[in-house]
Amino acid sequence: MIHHPFGIFDNSAKEYQHIQAEPLAAAMGAEILGVDLANVSAAEFQEIQHALFRHKMIYFRDQDINHVEHEAFSAKFGEFGDDAYTDGVADHSQVQPVLREANDPVAIIFGSGWHTDSPFLAKPPAISMLRAVDVPPYGGDTMWTNSALAYSQLSDTMKSMLAPLKVHMSIQRFLKEIKTTGKDGSPVYLKSSIKESSNPNAAKQKFIGAFHPLVRTHPVTGEKSLYCDKTYTTCIQGMNEEEARPILDYLVQHITQVAFTCRLRWKPNTFALWDNRLCLHQAFNDHDGYRREMYRTIIAGETPI
Repeated sequence: MIHHPFGIFDNSAKEYQHIQAEPLAAAMGAEILGVDLANVSAAEFQEIQHALFRHKMIYFRDQDINHVEHEAFSAKFGEFGDDAYTDGVADHSQVQPVLREANDPVAIIFGSGWHTDSPFLAKPPAISMLRAVDVPPYGGDTMWTNSALAYSQLSDTMKSMLAPLKVHMSIQRFLKEIKTTGKDGSPVYLKSSIKESSNPNAAKQKFIGAFHPLVRTHPVTGEKSLYCDKTYTTCIQGMNEEEARPILDYLVQHITQVAFTCRLRWKPNTFALWDNRLCLHQAFNDHDGYRREMYRTIIAGETPI
């Protein structure tokens, strides 16, 4: 831990009329109770959306839903976004499989490393949703960290320095890493590597990447958050490597310190969603010998400001 954060860690639950929220940790996260995701009313959805923006990540247990119901609930949040890595399942192009078989010989799994989803796009995804079907008896957890809370804990001087800066996000480093890190040192490819595209320019653009504000403002709540990560952030616009690296290294360490995080232990039929504009996340590759089957949808976002 870089320092001991203190002050207001207000992840308390609001009183809702149609749902119940139970905070997961002091920093972020909440379980939502009293909802059937296959039959969400307009009033329930309004409160679910409010809880998502408040807690940054929310999750539901015991949701035995299929791909059709998964897509239908996801669509309530807006248009589906572009997925850079996987093709959807048969007849459900927006539902992407996230699968690791029990004996996959990979040292890095899909979702490993602290990151926000696809920030190399001009309009990165706003919201990601993940449904668990088959999970290990232990291991395979996901962690999130509250990048808005992390921003609030910076000094006013640091906030002023960061305010005008933009970071470059690219898929290049991540793809190089996942293709060269087999457990025995030989190249091993993830099952979910970058997908083939019928549009060569679209694939090329993911390598070129995009520049986004280092401090971005949430389009709904107005909350400010730090927008950088270890996986995709390459540099700061207008700075050389020697100037930018200490700043980026500090910010990633600051954002991901334990005090700002929560951790979810998956169970079958758990459904989680999070706001990529307000948090980072990572998965763990600690379940050799056990299968992990998940399905993801993503909601299109806006140009970060």
